[in-house]
Formats: sequence, C-alpha cells, structure tokens
Amino acid sequence: MKNALRIFAVLIALVTGAAHAQNAPKVMLFGVFHFANPGLDVVKTDQINVMTPENQAYLDGLADRLAEFKPTKILLEFEPARDAELQQRLTGYRDGSFELTSNEVYQLGFRIAARTDGATIHGFDERSVHWQAEPLFAYLEQSDPETQARLDTLYEQITEEMQEAHSTLSLRDLLLLANDAEKDRLNRASYLMTNHVGTSDNFVGADATASWWHRNFRMYAHVQRYAQPGDRVLVIGGQGHVAILRTLLDDDPDRVAVDVRPYF
Repeated sequence: MKNALRIFAVLIALVTGAAHAQNAPKVMLFGVFHFANPGLDVVKTDQINVMTPENQAYLDGLADRLAEFKPTKILLEFEPARDAELQQRLTGYRDGSFELTSNEVYQLGFRIAARTDGATIHGFDERSVHWQAEPLFAYLEQSDPETQARLDTLYEQITEEMQEAHSTLSLRDLLLLANDAEKDRLNRASYLMTNHVGTSDNFVGADATASWWHRNFRMYAHVQRYAQPGDRVLVIGGQGHVAILRTLLDDDPDRVAVDVRPYF
C-alpha cells in the first residue's frame, strides 16, 4: 500500500510539473549593439549603417521571422515611465505618421510588434542606477597602474575587434556575434578584471561591479514582472545587459529560455 501511494505521489508530481512547464512563460533574449550608436558605452566604435536598403530589407525579414515566435509582450530598452510615449509612437508607425529612426527600439521592436496580433510593448530599462565607474577609474589612475594598463589593453583590443567586425561582417553576422555565448562570457569576465581593486581600503572595484549588476537585476525584475504564466516575451536590449540577463534567466525556476539565434 505504501509503495502504491509513493508511485501515485510521483505520478502526480510529474503531471503537475509537466503542466507547469507547459504553461511557464517563454522568454527570448535578443542582444543587440545600439543601432543609433549614441556613444554611451565605454568602447566606442564606428559601426554598420542599418539604414541602407540592404539592411532595411534584412530587418524586414528578421521581423517576419521573429513574429513567428508569437510574442505576447515585447520588452524594449526604454524607460518604463515613458511607456505611453512608446505606445503613441507605435500607433503612429502603424498609421504611417511615425517614421522609424535608426534606434533598435524602432527598427526591431516596432517592426515586430506591427507584425503580431495583439502583442503589447513595454520599456524595461532602469536608469536610476548606473555603473559607478568614475571612483574606480580615479582609483586606478592614482593607485593601481598595473590594472589600469591591463584594462586599457582590453578596451583597445575590443575596440579593434569591433571596428573590424563592423567593417567586414553583414548585419546578420553582427547580430549573431552579439548573441554568442563566448562573447557573453567575456563581457561578464571583464568586470572581474577590476573587481579586486581597492579591496584593502574601500572596495571601489567590487562596488563598481555591483552597481552594474544592480542595474541589470532591476531590468530583470521587469522581465519577471511581465513574463507571467502563458506569456511569450521577446526582450530586446544591449549586448552588455543581455549577457547578464541570460545568466539570470537560465537560473530562473519559473521561466523558460528560448534561443533567438535560429531566427536570424
């Protein structure tokens, strides 16, 4: 009798788990370089022009394919407090009164939203917290020239690699690169290079690293807020953010990650 009850309990658990997994929200993270190139990143490069006829045609096709994911919600790197403005612009795009600028919010987010049946769009950026790099850089200059030199070399290497990539690769290949697992790992690892700085007196390195993760934890909180049971959520954000968000999504017991790369 006890064995029968155990078997019954296991079956119930399996059925319940399968039902939960089936209804669990699906989240697709799409990392991008900033199409409009606002110059806010530490590494600054010239980059591919997404507004050429060839790249506009590719983005149209990409939007068609991503619409096949059937997102119920699309999250964009935009301030949540400006969601009404975002929706107004999307309405304008649909009726022809708003012309898409080069920003990926519009080039990707609006194109995909216009091809879906009822998907809502939302901002998920958090700008009230930032990477607190200034105290770190000041400390490096004054007290840790060795780490400063290593960091300078890393930034120079990344700049050269990105310049080369944007000069030679297609838009499709650049987006694949922005969603490469090894690139994500290297992105996260770069913050560990300075995490130890100032440990003996003020933890300026660890505090800077924590501030960057703080912003991304807040951004992921928005993902959790919107990705509820039954949802299919497409999240479009800068590669540096998505590199961290992927680790959080992978460890999230209530949400299922969907790979964006087959859609390219």
